[in-house]
Amino acid sequence: MSKKDNKHEVSVKIEGKSWDNALDKAFKEEVKKVNVDGFRKGKVPRDIFEKRYGKERLYIPAVDYVIEEAYIKALEDSKLIPVVQPKLEIKKVDESGVELVFTMITKPEVNVKKYKGLKVAKEEVEVTKEEIEHEIHHILERYSELRVKEDGTVEEGNIAIIDFEGFKDGVAFDGGKGENYELEIGSHTFIPGFEEQLIGMKQGEEKEIEVTFPEEYPSEELKGQKVTFKVKVNEIKEKVERDFDEELFEDLGMEGVNTKEALEKEIEATIKAHKEMDAENKHVDALLEAVGKNTEVDIPEEMVEEEVDRLLKRFEDQIKMQGISLDLYYQFTNSKEQDLRNQLEKEAYNHVLYRLMLEEVANLEKIEISDEEADKEADNLASKYQMEKEEFLKMFGGLDMIKYDLEMSKVIDLLKEFNK
Repeated sequence: MSKKDNKHEVSVKIEGKSWDNALDKAFKEEVKKVNVDGFRKGKVPRDIFEKRYGKERLYIPAVDYVIEEAYIKALEDSKLIPVVQPKLEIKKVDESGVELVFTMITKPEVNVKKYKGLKVAKEEVEVTKEEIEHEIHHILERYSELRVKEDGTVEEGNIAIIDFEGFKDGVAFDGGKGENYELEIGSHTFIPGFEEQLIGMKQGEEKEIEVTFPEEYPSEELKGQKVTFKVKVNEIKEKVERDFDEELFEDLGMEGVNTKEALEKEIEATIKAHKEMDAENKHVDALLEAVGKNTEVDIPEEMVEEEVDRLLKRFEDQIKMQGISLDLYYQFTNSKEQDLRNQLEKEAYNHVLYRLMLEEVANLEKIEISDEEADKEADNLASKYQMEKEEFLKMFGGLDMIKYDLEMSKVIDLLKEFNK
């Protein structure tokens, strides 16, 4: 076994019966892939196969059958605990056996020079009257009623029910016609300038509106072109803000909320909860950053690369939920995978740094999680996610992962206490 800092090369030989068995298994698979005159597929004798294709054809497939055995032996012989997936090299292979070299990266030495008395304060949270009123306004707007405006003209915020048809150089163009279309004035869903020119029109009034399509408009025929729309206002609707009455509170469906004062308290509590969560996350981030600046560690690039892989997979899963593949993302952003990996590298480095740092603080503070604590947490989490406990543990990675998460949480709580 050779070593360079926390990078170790462990050599393992597989010979004798283990290698012979692997060669036998490899032959049974490889013989199914060849055609030899006079023999049915998969029924070519071993000696004829080896004479025609050479014994060497079996070596690499046979290696696949002994990797797990070799890796277990490498771990037992070296007593090492790798922190990333080891790299594998075939140093030598022939009829008598194979020599494999595992390059193992072990945990680097971590020196947390200071993690107490850093004075990292948590942001004080308060909810202003303006924020509460702003949210109430949104609620009233969301539950507002639409009423036909019998008199008056189209105004900002009204819904205009219109017929329209667009013309370019006097000729109607495709997709430029609509009947009884409900357009909210101020929503900016139409071409810039269109909605603004409806303001002041009366019910039954007709008008020609001139607008210019944006340069980035997807239609080559219309982008940047001046057009005319013939528009008729069939009806005007206005939003009428609701009163704080029994019917509104029934529509809101908030338990225990049946007065404006109760609604204000509920809104205040909701806003405060969101702010508290945001402040808590920022506080933890600031704590980790502060301790990280006081930590010395030479992080192997392999650990960062593996974390980049994890972040890349998480990103891919997130955009899949929006119906976008990675290939499509690269097309939209005119980028390549390496560009995205470069963007994720700093975040990945910090994740690895903070993980190593927290583990070292846990070691210094002798923090340990008992089986009973972990088991109780597993019960709570399984109940929270409405899953069977065994199913949850299988998904989560077992009781050891529960222990690790609890340990990290305890370390972060300690850091909060140490750095008030």
